Amino acid sequence: MNERLDKQMDFIREIDKEKFITRMTKLTDGKRRENDAEHAWHMAIMTILLSEYANEKIDVLRTVTMLLIHDLVEIDAGDTYAYDEEGKKTQEAREKKAADRIYNLLPADQAKKLYDIWLEFEAKETPEAKFARAMDNLQPMMLTASTGGFDWKDRGVRAEQVMKRNEITPEGSKTLWDYAYENFLKPNIENGNLQ
Repeated sequence: MNERLDKQMDFIREIDKEKFITRMTKLTDGKRRENDAEHAWHMAIMTILLSEYANEKIDVLRTVTMLLIHDLVEIDAGDTYAYDEEGKKTQEAREKKAADRIYNLLPADQAKKLYDIWLEFEAKETPEAKFARAMDNLQPMMLTASTGGFDWKDRGVRAEQVMKRNEITPEGSKTLWDYAYENFLKPNIENGNLQ
């Protein structure tokens, strides 16, 4: 048999588990929460459509790849809600351990490539990582705003928490951050969904 292909197929089967990772963000109809795979797909499409608003020129394929693979670690580590301060204390260690296992299911060259892209996303330094982070922040904000701010209100999330989480969003796209503030955050602050 082809050992390389076997490893690739093992990885592909393993990452199907991303579909079972439920996030805290509800879909636009408010009826159920999205899963990690839906989140990744949505951000990938957003990047293809919105890359023209990146502060710096980005490699769109690399950014899309980053967004499609960065949450695979949650298969083992679980999703850490953006405003879960207790969960954030162990998030880095849990995700590093998961990355070591999951990416290394692949042949060595592909394992290194995906692991390095994951590290790049985590470091938040390249134009691609900055834009990917902006997408990762804007997508759930858009969904939450479209449900009338339900998740923020339901969990007592404060405006200052959302602003803190989004400190880096303008580094990826000032234009998209300004749009999100005016259309997603400000109305929810004004109507009391974000205190």
